[in-house]
Amino acid sequence: MASFAKFGNDLYTGERSINFVGRRKLWYAIAGVMVLLSVLLPLARGGFVFGIEFRGGSEFQVAGVADLNQDGPRADAQTLAADTVTGIDAEASPRVSIVGADSVRVQTEQLLPEESNQVRDALATAFDVDVTSVTASFIGPSWGADITGSAIRALIVFLALAAILMALYFRTWKMSVAAIAALVHDIVITAGVYGALGFEITPSAVIGFLTILGFSLYDTVVVFDKIRENTTEDANSSPRTFAGSVNLAVNQTLVRSINTGVVAALPVAAILFIGAVVLGAGTLKDIALSLFIGIIVGTYSTIFIAAPIYSQLRENEPAILAHSKKLEASRLAASEK
Repeated sequence: MASFAKFGNDLYTGERSINFVGRRKLWYAIAGVMVLLSVLLPLARGGFVFGIEFRGGSEFQVAGVADLNQDGPRADAQTLAADTVTGIDAEASPRVSIVGADSVRVQTEQLLPEESNQVRDALATAFDVDVTSVTASFIGPSWGADITGSAIRALIVFLALAAILMALYFRTWKMSVAAIAALVHDIVITAGVYGALGFEITPSAVIGFLTILGFSLYDTVVVFDKIRENTTEDANSSPRTFAGSVNLAVNQTLVRSINTGVVAALPVAAILFIGAVVLGAGTLKDIALSLFIGIIVGTYSTIFIAAPIYSQLRENEPAILAHSKKLEASRLAASEK
């Protein structure tokens, strides 16, 4: 622990330095590959898997099912439910999941009322429960389309407001552009992981997506605040180039960013484990999974994407170029002595 504290102190004072800004082409290449895979892999799997709330359909929940506490019975129950629904309607495309300790959830394509009643009766018979223990509901495709539109509008509004507020707070649109680029990177990769692994995108997952954007933005603002401090306190008399001041700020906040990411990820990982393994609660799993992926990606993007992009946007400004040339000339003169 003491050595880690010393490492953080060395980074803050500049005694040690990791060249984040100077190696930006490498970070851009890694980010580009990750974004490309996040787009191609879901397409290779046939697209994203949307929950019933987005695509519409029928849902059945069987309560009071016995012996679902072990892996074998859980798998058998999923197979039994899928076979039961498919036996009634071959085009139903059932999706079966275990909810909690004694419930089975079945989602299908939109069924007619008489088909829905048949499925409900068949599920009650298959799981040996009273028909009143099987609840049936449906979501129309138009409602699902409205939910999809609302989610997209919420994302656009969030990004627009975040961009405006950052531009006003830092008094430069270039910090805003760098931050939004990092946010887009985060959302594409987080959604790409969902699509690549075949996880279902539900409203809970969308809430998680929006939440991790807030986390990533908060981390970026802290780093940018340190960058502004380094680049304005001694702008003309600084012994560092603009890129050097930005890089120093990232190093100075590196340990804090890592600590924040770890502290945020640990409880989310616990919720993910409890929701997915212990309780089988779909809502907990959906929101915790998006948060867990997003926290990791958001911490990475602040350090490796946002700060280097901001530095690159500013380095060609006349005042900054003049300062860099002045430093280069002074260092050349010193080396010739």
